[in-house]
Amino acid sequence: MAVMSGPVLRETAARFALLGDPTRLHLLSLVMERSDHSVGELADAAGVSVANASQHLRRLESGGILGRRRVGNTVHYRVVEASIEQLCAIVCASVQERARVLVPADAVDQ
Repeated sequence: MAVMSGPVLRETAARFALLGDPTRLHLLSLVMERSDHSVGELADAAGVSVANASQHLRRLESGGILGRRRVGNTVHYRVVEASIEQLCAIVCASVQERARVLVPADAVDQ
């Protein structure tokens, strides 16, 4: 990895912090899977309140990861950051591999 300047380093840290909340990450995965769904639909699927989902989705939008559009009285979200799906796939694969190495398959079955 190349040495980053202060502003780039701070923005990178902010991006990772934004993705560091489990509820927010779950909502993001739902948006990636179900592009352009309403806050209510995403909240139901994530098992959280509409207010909670709305707060997390707004933070993802403010961070440039999601875009939103109003449809009547509802707000729909979609992914607008082109690299986010690839980033999530890389990190998730790494976590799954680490879990596989740390927890042998026969230990999980017990």
